[in-house]
Amino acid sequence: MSHSHYDVIVLGAGASGLMLAALAAQRGRKVLVLEKANKIGKKILMSGGGKCNFTNMEVEPQHFISHNPHFVISALTRYSNWDFIGMVCDYGIEYEERGNGRLFTLNGAKEILAMLLKQCEKTQKVSIKTDAEVTAVNLLAEDRFQVESTQGRFETGSLVVASGGLSIPTLGGSGIGYQLAKQFGHHVYPTRAGLVPFTFSDQFKLVTTRLSGNALDVNLSNSLNAFNEALLFTHRGLSGPSALQLSNYWLPGQSFEINFLPKLELTAFFQAKKSQQPKVLLRTLLVELMAKSVVLELQQLIWPSVAETAIGQISDEQLKQIAQQLHAFEVKPSGTEGYRTAEVTLGGVDTAEVSSKTMQSNKQKGLYFIGEVLDVTGHLGGYNFQWAWSSAYAAAQYV
Repeated sequence: MSHSHYDVIVLGAGASGLMLAALAAQRGRKVLVLEKANKIGKKILMSGGGKCNFTNMEVEPQHFISHNPHFVISALTRYSNWDFIGMVCDYGIEYEERGNGRLFTLNGAKEILAMLLKQCEKTQKVSIKTDAEVTAVNLLAEDRFQVESTQGRFETGSLVVASGGLSIPTLGGSGIGYQLAKQFGHHVYPTRAGLVPFTFSDQFKLVTTRLSGNALDVNLSNSLNAFNEALLFTHRGLSGPSALQLSNYWLPGQSFEINFLPKLELTAFFQAKKSQQPKVLLRTLLVELMAKSVVLELQQLIWPSVAETAIGQISDEQLKQIAQQLHAFEVKPSGTEGYRTAEVTLGGVDTAEVSSKTMQSNKQKGLYFIGEVLDVTGHLGGYNFQWAWSSAYAAAQYV
């Protein structure tokens, strides 16, 4: 066999691509990985603030969004979070558990990338080429693929699309995977930015700008989902885990609600204070519960007419209305920050046309799709990495 013939060619040297390359090589397969960017694993290195939230203590199908929600079950069952945690432990990588079961490395994402590379180097059967942009894929006789790239022309019987989505194009995100899927007759669901901050263009933008840098634990909700997590005010709008999570369930033109004090029943709280401390101002009570700057902005938005009125002088009905607004403050974003800062891409290759057991195309033998290119998007918290590991493992057994 000449050097241009490989058992497996993987498009993309991200989490899923490197994982598959290592596992396929361990089965004796000769693997070539083609990466468009100038370095491998760029998204791994920047993830989790450079600490890589590599999986979660609890991984269930409900942590994923797909038009075909049962698709993830097979792969997640056969290669679980505990399997990956086991590999992390084998390599002596120290990690910590943060809120909501999220697991992060202690010494940096570079350790996860180094582990994947060592896994690839074990067999000496994996070749990786960077600056290798795919320009064409053609089907040859007998289900063989010819891949043309800026680093040469190669042939294979198993072509694995692990090219990710459109998020953060500066790290190598591109639409090549969707183009290839369509080329071979696949339906691709429309894509949009996911796990992404909200932006505003109305008066509320002035509020978020003034409060930029403030964070508080809230409940963000719409008719589809709700998340109890931190909310961060930014110069452009709203970010933080709760905003990123809800962005996966939001479409342009829609509103959502912020519950600023989800752990407190404010109507009852106000009534109690009205009898106990009738001379106190509402803002004085609320400053004990959240940052003064946030309280002052909310005062202007919700109760300006009684800002200087003692609670004992405010009617029960008005206190109830103020409480309701603090529990369900409606905002309407003008949009999101888009793919530039999005952590994931929603939508993608229709999983109804892909085997959940092997990740192989039902339309073209030898063509596989893994990771983010598929119509599978995890919640924030290590779930997208776990999908990368699990889908790569599933396909690696068959390529």
